[in-house]
Amino acid sequence: MMKSTMNYLKMSTDPAATALINSDLKDIGDATRKLANHVIELGVSGGFVTTVLQWFACFAAIYLLILDRTNWRTNMLTSLLVPYVFLTFPDWLFGILHGDVGKWITLVGVILRLFFPNHFADYLLLPGALLLLIVVSPSFVAGYVRAGWIGVIICLGIGCYLLQEHIRASGGFRNAFTKSNGLSNSIGIALLFVFPVWALITLIG
Repeated sequence: MMKSTMNYLKMSTDPAATALINSDLKDIGDATRKLANHVIELGVSGGFVTTVLQWFACFAAIYLLILDRTNWRTNMLTSLLVPYVFLTFPDWLFGILHGDVGKWITLVGVILRLFFPNHFADYLLLPGALLLLIVVSPSFVAGYVRAGWIGVIICLGIGCYLLQEHIRASGGFRNAFTKSNGLSNSIGIALLFVFPVWALITLIG
């Protein structure tokens, strides 16, 4: 019994085994560093960061549209958020709605608007306009404009307009970012700049 215990202790402190374990841990560390570097390269050059920021900007615009239809009543031209959402809509979802699925949904919406206007609520007008814009947009707009610098500049212009109109309606820059009733709107508008600024830097770089 004592002999087997001594053998076990000898094996656990064997320099060869320790060196082997250290070598394995080093290989794991090297592989982890390579994985991290590849993820970073994919995010910068492969468009992962751009896609994530595009989602953020699109959700921010949708959030502002919902606020405009609920408790953020303003004289600003918030319908400009519709082309902003159009330009920042995720590509895979845009491709689905740009096809037959979007056409059928748009057809149902048009029929409801024409023959059953009482069943077509006012808050559906802007979403309906967005869907119609996605369906009927030609390939030049759906492809080149959305993916190029033209769409980025349009998004920046919309963000700048809404920001300065919101500041004016709030009574100044300080009130726009300090008053509790307008802070959420200010944050939503600020998020509109995240994607176009990053996309512009990427295009220039």
